Amino acid sequence: MTMRLPIRLSLVFTLTVVPLLQGCTDLEEETYGVITPDQFFRTEAEIIAAMAPVYAQLRTLMWNYHNISQHTSDETIVPARGTDWDDGGHWRQLHQHNWDAFTVDWNGAWVDAFTGVARANVVLANLDAVVVPGKAAIEAELRFLRAFYYYVLMDLFGGVPVVTRAATDPNNLPHRATRAETFTFIESELIAARSALPASWDATNQGRATKGAADALLAKIYVNAEVFTGTVSTAGLTRGSARWQDTIDAADRVINSGEYTLAVDYFDNFRVDNHTSPEIIFAVGHLSQRNFGFNFVMRSLHYNQIPESPWNGFSTLAEIFNQFSETDLRRKVFLVGQQFVSPNEGCIGSDCFSEGDPLLDRLGNDLEFTEHYFHPDGTPVTGDPVNVDERSGIRVLKWEIDPARTGGDNGNNYAFLRLAEIYLIKAEALHRQGRTADGVAQVNLIRQRVFDPDEPLSNTDNFDDVLLRERLFELLWEATRRQDLIRFGRFTETWEFKSNTDPWRILGPIPQVQIDANPNLVQNPGY
Repeated sequence: MTMRLPIRLSLVFTLTVVPLLQGCTDLEEETYGVITPDQFFRTEAEIIAAMAPVYAQLRTLMWNYHNISQHTSDETIVPARGTDWDDGGHWRQLHQHNWDAFTVDWNGAWVDAFTGVARANVVLANLDAVVVPGKAAIEAELRFLRAFYYYVLMDLFGGVPVVTRAATDPNNLPHRATRAETFTFIESELIAARSALPASWDATNQGRATKGAADALLAKIYVNAEVFTGTVSTAGLTRGSARWQDTIDAADRVINSGEYTLAVDYFDNFRVDNHTSPEIIFAVGHLSQRNFGFNFVMRSLHYNQIPESPWNGFSTLAEIFNQFSETDLRRKVFLVGQQFVSPNEGCIGSDCFSEGDPLLDRLGNDLEFTEHYFHPDGTPVTGDPVNVDERSGIRVLKWEIDPARTGGDNGNNYAFLRLAEIYLIKAEALHRQGRTADGVAQVNLIRQRVFDPDEPLSNTDNFDDVLLRERLFELLWEATRRQDLIRFGRFTETWEFKSNTDPWRILGPIPQVQIDANPNLVQNPGY
């Protein structure tokens, strides 16, 4: 896919209908043939059906965008285990910050997000020409979704072409907006959308964008405003303007809306039925059906842990695991030490492989996940994580194993936005305003459900470090860590298998294939 494709989609298209029921999780596709706007866009139901592929595109963010957010941070690593997971070295490029404009993940993320933009633009263009009930709310919904895809692009690449029309002159390809201009566009779209979006939907339409989702995304861009409106050169980031009060205001609109409450059980946000969690503000839905499922379980588990033969790929670093207190219930997401046979029926984390006979690896050794990484001969791995023993590395199992899964496809939804993060965002903004004690109180609202007895924070010393750790504890593997490390000025520091980072790498490269397709695109500094 080149840069031309997202901006040249025809107004006559093959419509794929994905019904928006049960939290946008009913993703069975049914093709109705070639339909023109005058034939199809006549009722609200028809437009909602046409909008479904815009939602469905969110599932693609579970791969390239999520992987970049994780693997460029200290939370996730994919060592090459023999011939498994070498994949041309691109996983190590991400973890060690050695990627370039040809590294496939960046182009994948660009294509995924711009496809979402294009799908939204097509429906918006057709919506202009019709009169249907609920048109204003549907337009707001599409503008929110388009803004969300642009948020992904801004996060990874900085300024990008802001394309709001479904088709343009192929001889007049777009130029990049600056990152600050892209930020302003996203902000304006979210503000406009929130006024027309409903506070909630009925059960039939659960999962569609709401006013709370717009406010939550505003809070996320505002807390990152210094980064998102700043400039990046080969010397690094020059920060833009802070928006701390705007951050607090947006967070308060979510918190005080009456629509969301913290789930009593932290793990309710990650179970198969997590669409019922009162905490989740905006999520992408999945089905336990082939090609429509959530596959995070498969990414981490060893080949022998469940019958579907997981991929034995993603693991974490000892320095991440060891930051978690033994009394923190969230520590249960880690699998470390000997693994045992278990029914794995509806379980999460260390509960899943704690009973029965010991599991073995493929060579007949005890399947014991180690904190550090070793070669098959038992020597420690240094430098590049290659030729790594298949048992090395702590695994993360944060989402429930679906008893009704099909192959590796689980039915869990994935929360892009949830209330716990909004409290943490507000805490950070309060701290930046000098109201650190008030920020501590917000963090303690999060902590009280995961410690028994409660272990509230009691002082404000080194609260920058505390906030970054608390975000790690609460949001591990939820695609926030890269962004957090950049915002807190830690992205260029060292961690296991990674040395100091070039400061300009806080932005990813504009994929070379996109520059080849559109010479108006200017590469980011350093690449």
